[in-house]
Amino acid sequence: MTLTILQPGVQATLQGAPRIGTRHLGVPASGPADPLSMALANRLVGNASDATAIEITFGGAAIRFATPVSFAVTGAPSALTLAGQVIAPHAAHTAQAGDELHIAPARQGCRVYVAMAANIEANVFLGATSTYLPAALGGHAGRALKAGDTIGLAFIRVTPSMKTPEDLHPVCSNSYALRAVEGPDLPASARHMWDETFTATQRASRMGVELEGAFPHIPEDVSHPSAAIFPGALQLPPGGRGFLLLADAQTTGGYPHLLQVIRADGHLLGQVRPGDRIRFLHRTQQQATEALRAKQAFLSAWLPDFHL
Repeated sequence: MTLTILQPGVQATLQGAPRIGTRHLGVPASGPADPLSMALANRLVGNASDATAIEITFGGAAIRFATPVSFAVTGAPSALTLAGQVIAPHAAHTAQAGDELHIAPARQGCRVYVAMAANIEANVFLGATSTYLPAALGGHAGRALKAGDTIGLAFIRVTPSMKTPEDLHPVCSNSYALRAVEGPDLPASARHMWDETFTATQRASRMGVELEGAFPHIPEDVSHPSAAIFPGALQLPPGGRGFLLLADAQTTGGYPHLLQVIRADGHLLGQVRPGDRIRFLHRTQQQATEALRAKQAFLSAWLPDFHL
């Protein structure tokens, strides 16, 4: 049984569990840019939180179902129709054979997630189905989905109607306050960064988002040895604009590492779109740990298998 991609939007990929324990091999984690939204979609159709789903950048996509199957849509708020009828996000719906799901361009936020009550067939690499586009690994032949692609479905189910609790709906906005700790290369002269507002530029992908604003001046001839780097890091390449790393970020880097968005807020990075404003809220390592524990405890009642 299958579904067909009629329109992929700006970019659509298959994403599932991140690749854990492979960074020493030079393989990024990949996985969903917004793991919380994907977990919520999977929960609605009875899947594990990291089951393979479709990640769509900016919406503007359409899918045709070849068989009855339940599905759910979460992430960036978009108008949805199934067989021409308006449906709600954050709810499980059942499509009939031949039905088309249309996802309008997102009003805010960046990424939409579609989960199926089925196993989405995808290539496995190092134990995960997640697509890593730069190396053409995993997913659907390692590439972004195209109009006309047919995606195989196995163990198809029709599930009861279910909705995400209102207090668990992530909020997408045009302005984000991200909690962060100091990075190893933050100069003393850069304390003003905690009071600045930065703007996401058009240079954005699953690897990261470029930010413009009042970044500190660091001489280009200052050498930094290459070191391990992770999603959520804010680096400062030559040119004076920062680069906030996402799920497909490289595993090492030598650019100054100014800040690190805390793990509890990492899921928000996947919804930042060009033009959005960002402020960084200074936190200590202890505060970051406490925030992670608190958010994990809040989510665990509804998403018992999900880990930030």
